[in-house]
Amino acid sequence: MQVSVEQQEPVVRLSAGAANELREMMRREGPGRHLRVYVEKGGCSGLQYGLVFDECRPGDAISEQEGVSVLVDSFSAGFVRGSVVDFDDSLNGGGFKLVNPNARQSCGCGKSFEA
Repeated sequence: MQVSVEQQEPVVRLSAGAANELREMMRREGPGRHLRVYVEKGGCSGLQYGLVFDECRPGDAISEQEGVSVLVDSFSAGFVRGSVVDFDDSLNGGGFKLVNPNARQSCGCGKSFEA
């Protein structure tokens, strides 16, 4: 099923490091995949972030950044608008992180926040 989605101003942005890592992961994953940034209930602060390779769904905001298609559903967009996905390859605390200016409080792991 083909989903029609308009190209929009990015809800979230990718740092150069995140874009580089994601392009490499997508190369291994195969064509037609997009990065989905989402929010769900859970975590120690009430809401938690998620990143997954996914397909477009109706109502998704989509942006193309440095060769990576980024999807955000309408529920999540309200919580993560203006955020930056970053990547750190250090041994301690490395990985993908979302820097969210809308979070009133974040937990120590960086995967959970309070809106």
